[in-house]
Amino acid sequence: MANQQFANLRAILSARAAGDDSGTVLSNDTLDKILNSSALNAILKKEPSAATDSSEPSSDSQKPADISDSTEETVASDADSATAWMPKRHVPESVLTNTHLSALFNRVQSLLGPQQSAEAKDFFPKVPERLEESGLTADEVERLILKFLLQKGTTSGRAIAQQIRLPFNIVDPIVKNLKYDQLLTFVNTVEMGDYEYAITDQGRERARRFSEECTYYGAAPVSLRDYLKAMEHQSIAKQTVSESDLRDAFADLLINPNLLDQLGPAINSGRGMFLFGAPGNGKTSIAERITRCFGSTIWIPRALGVDGDIIRLYDPGIHEEVAEEQNNALFDLSGTDPRWVRIIRPTVVAGGELTMSELEVCQNQQTKVCEAPLQLKSNCGTLVIDDFGRQRMPVAELLNRWIVPLEKRYDFLNLPSGKKIQVPFDQLIIFSTNLEPKNLVDGAFLRRIPYKIQVPDPTDEEFREIIRRLSPKMGFQYDDEAVDHLIETHYRKVDRPFRSCQPRDLLLQVKNYCTYKSLQRKMTPAAFDFAVANYFSVM
Repeated sequence: MANQQFANLRAILSARAAGDDSGTVLSNDTLDKILNSSALNAILKKEPSAATDSSEPSSDSQKPADISDSTEETVASDADSATAWMPKRHVPESVLTNTHLSALFNRVQSLLGPQQSAEAKDFFPKVPERLEESGLTADEVERLILKFLLQKGTTSGRAIAQQIRLPFNIVDPIVKNLKYDQLLTFVNTVEMGDYEYAITDQGRERARRFSEECTYYGAAPVSLRDYLKAMEHQSIAKQTVSESDLRDAFADLLINPNLLDQLGPAINSGRGMFLFGAPGNGKTSIAERITRCFGSTIWIPRALGVDGDIIRLYDPGIHEEVAEEQNNALFDLSGTDPRWVRIIRPTVVAGGELTMSELEVCQNQQTKVCEAPLQLKSNCGTLVIDDFGRQRMPVAELLNRWIVPLEKRYDFLNLPSGKKIQVPFDQLIIFSTNLEPKNLVDGAFLRRIPYKIQVPDPTDEEFREIIRRLSPKMGFQYDDEAVDHLIETHYRKVDRPFRSCQPRDLLLQVKNYCTYKSLQRKMTPAAFDFAVANYFSVM
């Protein structure tokens, strides 16, 4: 009876895999481990019900029913989850009419966990089922394993697979081959046919030689070919922004409607723009919020592998990872390649500290690990060059570096090995400056930046509205008389221009003054006089 149930269950699981829109495939190795798990064996040891033993099913069992209905009395906790992922066309009649097999089937579902949703995706990194699909060689994987065990000492095969982020069915035969070559040794057995491995003296010596070439032993690198395919599918140039999207992205800023109408077409161009105007009017704040209007996420590799060079691409200091739902099931059938990470479309800001080295692939001379340049990290997002014209390197040098990529939409990078690769230059690039663009660059470069947008000073009404919005956030109650005194005395009489940052800065001065004097936070003419005397003393 148990053998027949195993055969039926294998057919059911295979049917599930064949009908999975996410592309998940259950290998024979995975099926064997599911069928041999202790949880399933415990179910099979139960005595079958009378309906199971009877050669003729009762009238109730002949009636087609949901799996959850047929097993309500025996496995009520498993029943609700069974039909959540399994289309009814995949459930054989033998399962619908067999209470015992239905219970077995539901328990397998709880072990497998949820499947990847069948929603259409422009790009989705599918987990490789074979080593060839990963774009890696066995030697590359062996290097990562030995370097990891050189640091870890002893660990299980599944822990190794988790560390280098490859499926266990790919890692397991490679680890066993290392054991056969006496580079690793068995220490103990663990669950699900796995072993605990320790590195031998011979393996330690080889791992040290590998570490001298490169110390990296993180997520297995993704091939350049797969990265290029991903960038093509997720290109920023394929994204469009509506007026409502733009207003939602700038909801927390007070922006002149005319300025929004200028920004919209520039963003949809997917090319580049100059934001220029007086300092303090929010050019950087505007640039940082532009990526929000796209409202989407992208997949990027944690690391790229190009002919032996490993380039670290994912940067937690720049990229914002999207938290995925925790899956505590025994098997993960989400179908996602763990070498990739899902992030919010990136916004990379480089200010006056920008140097030419940050625009090229840089290799750490101690670790031999390469760091991706800023334009590669910002692909499919936004790259903001803040305070343009005040960088350490000459403006002409920066412009000469990017004049071709801005036109052709691709860039060439030199690797430490001497190889040159072509990569996408696929980002909305924004030059933010308080200098006049025509005084910084020549006509050839201006032609490649089709949009030049001036960020104007706020009007009297906009200046008051900024103070009104900021007041409750800083613990103040808006006072018209105090604001009238500020504008009339310290702006109009001295012909001082308004700046968008000044309401925030002046209110902070008043807040700190009230805190020091142990006074109630309140806008008063005297408090604004004190703030202005400090803030504009040398301006």
